[in-house]
Amino acid sequence: MKRKLLQNIKVQSITGVFPENISGICIDSRSSAENMLFIAVRGCNVDGHQYISAAVDRGCSVVVCETLPENIVERVCYVQVPDTAFAAGIIASNFYDNPSSKLKLVGVTGTNGKTTTVTLLYNLFSSLGYCCGLLSTVRNIVGKEIIEATHTTPDPITLNSLLAQMVAAGCEYCFMEVSSHAAHQRRIAGLVFCGGIFSNITHDHLDYHKSFVNYIAAKKMFFDSLGTDAFALTNVDDKNGLVMVANTKAKGYTYGVKNMADYHAKVLELQIMGTLTVINQNHELWLPLPCMFNVYNQLAVFAAADILGVKTNELITALSNVKGAEGRFQLVKNSCGKNVIVDYAHTPDALENVLGTLKEFQDEFNRIICVFGAGGDRDRSKRAEMGEVAAKYCDMIVVTSDNPRSENPDDIINDILTGIDVVSMKKVLKITNREEAIKLALNVMQTDDVLVIAGKGHEKYQEINGVKHHFDDVEIVSNYFNS
Repeated sequence: MKRKLLQNIKVQSITGVFPENISGICIDSRSSAENMLFIAVRGCNVDGHQYISAAVDRGCSVVVCETLPENIVERVCYVQVPDTAFAAGIIASNFYDNPSSKLKLVGVTGTNGKTTTVTLLYNLFSSLGYCCGLLSTVRNIVGKEIIEATHTTPDPITLNSLLAQMVAAGCEYCFMEVSSHAAHQRRIAGLVFCGGIFSNITHDHLDYHKSFVNYIAAKKMFFDSLGTDAFALTNVDDKNGLVMVANTKAKGYTYGVKNMADYHAKVLELQIMGTLTVINQNHELWLPLPCMFNVYNQLAVFAAADILGVKTNELITALSNVKGAEGRFQLVKNSCGKNVIVDYAHTPDALENVLGTLKEFQDEFNRIICVFGAGGDRDRSKRAEMGEVAAKYCDMIVVTSDNPRSENPDDIINDILTGIDVVSMKKVLKITNREEAIKLALNVMQTDDVLVIAGKGHEKYQEINGVKHHFDDVEIVSNYFNS
């Protein structure tokens, strides 16, 4: 057991006797139990080393740590390593018998487009008859079993457990979102990827990474870790697209619309109900998803599937019928004929993508109305930028709460309002209660208007002062139309 679990880990010292059998592994002392291995990971807010004694009290027999505790318990084996975050990924992979090596794992990273891209890939390959797994912001899927997601990328133990379940279920592929947090926190350590896809990188998560340079570096870590048997597919239209794959050992491919690439798309028609493109001058492809950013998502999916060996004819037919992700430019159907779109856009760039696309179809609508807010305890600098974007494209703006978390929602709203010029303020309403804000917008909109409810997308909760309350934008809209 010792040789298996500690394989590929740099061990500095072992104090005590490593047991013959380990019943489980954990990074949360509250999950510790008899004969388990506890890994003391240093997190952003909590240092697992503070909870070593709690894990030992619960019966764990092995502690993996960077610094040995002052009180050494004789029955416990202490394994000292230089980086417990990295070790957690390796140990988890070893414990679950390296599941990522037993299927084709494709990771997608970038600021926007991750969820749509992995969902399209999952739906595409499933429609082609493959048993697949999905790890996304919206949900995790093992074959056909849906497991609700709590993080964009789970902790390494949960991650490897899910991958092991996929292997047991006979999955041949897994399509996975790889967040910058996950790469930086070593959550993907020990995983074997057969390919990586880069979508784009824009202003986000600077509350965590502190600078855009650090944010880029975190994303790049994923591509730097790919092996020689993997592929690295990057968006050449993004100014940092080639930076991402500069040092990768994987075989590189590019995709783009504005620049020449291995996979190039030309837009023939851009409609509110979908897009028609031609890929590499000879493959005409319809995608039942609107917006220019979905052209990039579609192109990335086409390229990845082609690299993975899907026959072109099968690929074009299947991709023309796949559905996108929940809460991504989701049109909420109603009997009133009103155009209501729910989208997860929570960054300036994502909001501009959605609203800018609708502006291109201005002749189909009278007014563009937008309800949005910004998350609390997150990057404050993007709030004013989001206000500026909304003012640029919208005829009416309702600024409201998103997930205020521990912040005062009115303070967040006021930060957003600083980005809106004096003239545009005439078209702005401030309504702190999100449900009231949505209902007011629904009341004032006409059938030839379009209403965008942005920021939460697929989320089924609103987090206020550490408590998650049930809240679903789509549900609010549907109940309104059915009342």
